[in-house]
Amino acid sequence: MGSLAKRYVFVTGATGYLGRPLVARLLERGHAVRALVRPSSASKLPSTCEPVIGDALDPSTYGARIQRGDVFVHLVGVAHPSPAKAAEFESIDLASTALATQAARSAGAARFVYVSVAQPAPVMKDYVRARAAGEAKVRDCGLAASILRPWYVLGPGHRWPCLLLPLYGIAWLLPKSREAARRLGLIRRPTMIRSLVRSVESERPGIEVLDVPALREAGRPD
Repeated sequence: MGSLAKRYVFVTGATGYLGRPLVARLLERGHAVRALVRPSSASKLPSTCEPVIGDALDPSTYGARIQRGDVFVHLVGVAHPSPAKAAEFESIDLASTALATQAARSAGAARFVYVSVAQPAPVMKDYVRARAAGEAKVRDCGLAASILRPWYVLGPGHRWPCLLLPLYGIAWLLPKSREAARRLGLIRRPTMIRSLVRSVESERPGIEVLDVPALREAGRPD
């Protein structure tokens, strides 16, 4: 790792769409990773990742495994969000974030990394509302934090928005829609993973918010 300090990282949602490649990359870079998983998912973790068997909605099952100085990465969320899942955004996404920030603060974590969503947005208002409320929980917990705001992360099984690329091109040409096209741009998964890694390794104090352009910049290959 050269001069880079080793991080001790606690990850929720570690076997999901972003979690699996993130955990693998953190381990490759020499960091120590503990991952909160259900018993049925523990086998999906790399052998060098330490499993923490528990429930993201019950911090009594994992709070004692957070160490002072950890970087806490919270990736729990409803898979494939849609307007039909509004209740789940509150009961899972927001609820788990509120509990995670409390647990991280109580344990003396050093940093909190949270994946939110680009905002404001003209669609998916319940999802955006829940993620914005999650951001407020992160801000209120008193830890240094990175809040990442992608709109849609392209990758395996998540490519349908590519059909919208011609519309993005048109939006960029129109002054009235250019800012929305910038804010609601698409991010490729490798770019998002590099941005997450750099957030984990960040020593920046206070709260940093990375919108789509900042994610693209932070996610450039080394």
